[in-house]
Amino acid sequence: MANKNGHRRFGSVRRRRSGRWQARYQGPDGLTRSAPRTFDSKRSAEQWLTLMEGRILRGEWQPPEQSKVTFGGYATHWVVDRRLEPRSRELYAMLLRLHIMPWFGDLALDRITPPMVRSWRTDLLRQGRSESTAAKSYRLLRAILNTAVKDDRLLGENPCRMRGFDKEPTSERPTASVDQVWRLAALMPPRFRALVIFAAFTGLRWGELVALRARDVDLDTGLVHVVRKLAELQNGERVPGRPKSDAGLRTVALPSVLVAVVRDHLAEFPPSDSEGLIFKGPMGAALRRNNFHRSVRWAECVAEAGLPEGFRFHDLRHTGNTLAASSGASTRELMHRMGHASMRAALIYQHATSKRDREIAAAIDARIGRGNNS
Repeated sequence: MANKNGHRRFGSVRRRRSGRWQARYQGPDGLTRSAPRTFDSKRSAEQWLTLMEGRILRGEWQPPEQSKVTFGGYATHWVVDRRLEPRSRELYAMLLRLHIMPWFGDLALDRITPPMVRSWRTDLLRQGRSESTAAKSYRLLRAILNTAVKDDRLLGENPCRMRGFDKEPTSERPTASVDQVWRLAALMPPRFRALVIFAAFTGLRWGELVALRARDVDLDTGLVHVVRKLAELQNGERVPGRPKSDAGLRTVALPSVLVAVVRDHLAEFPPSDSEGLIFKGPMGAALRRNNFHRSVRWAECVAEAGLPEGFRFHDLRHTGNTLAASSGASTRELMHRMGHASMRAALIYQHATSKRDREIAAAIDARIGRGNNS
């Protein structure tokens, strides 16, 4: 549109040597672009600019180069360029290959629409994928497209905006009682008894436990310094590194009963030096999860200890976290002990202990009531 002086306030047109007219404009991103074609008249070029201005005012404008970017190419670079933990990188690559690329890989970014995302999730579930897998895949798709919107400005808005699609159904995992922990530990080969007790009474993760070195544990002060982990990938490769977040770098106090257990363990299975592993296999190598489960006959020991079928080593972590919560630890204290940056997991344990406290109060009420009636 032109102002009173006859000059356009949006864009410009000029006649090329060929006699055809070219339209140019500045987009919302500050870059000057030309129309993808030239026009046979000045009026046609100006009409095109008027239409483009309308799209910008309505928020419908998108960079023209966006249509050349496929989701597959963009997502591949997204995973490569992003700072990810080895196991997260492995998981993302698997989710893309199996559950996302077959639907969206060849599509241009701007062709992915909310109805398409809804249909994709429905197809995943119809084909037998679990709701957990669908939720993980949706969160990854949303994260990739968020980068396209916010960082690279290749999209005007993210088509992944469905409520509830990112939620995984959470089944409550079993928690071993203190007595069950002792029974399970007693069923282990001697070199692994302390490992079970350590996991249950500190809440450390498997990858943190198998990476512990002698210098990380100070039995005089009763402290363990969590400064590294050992990630085990699907192909069997083990990757040493820092804990999964800065919150994972922490110092955890040991109950005195655990200090005594660790002293006995180190006396019977001493590390070679301060860099030696505390928990290791018979040949001195770092533990592998699958080998450990086979060598100790984990499933049989779980059943004999009175624990439910399917009880995992990781479930021992719940015992430590539940004990800490029921001991009156604050949310921040629980987050520190668990090595979590967010409050979500800590609040789950506090909610569980609060619920149990209400059950105790109800039982007390019942006893009081019976006493008053007598």
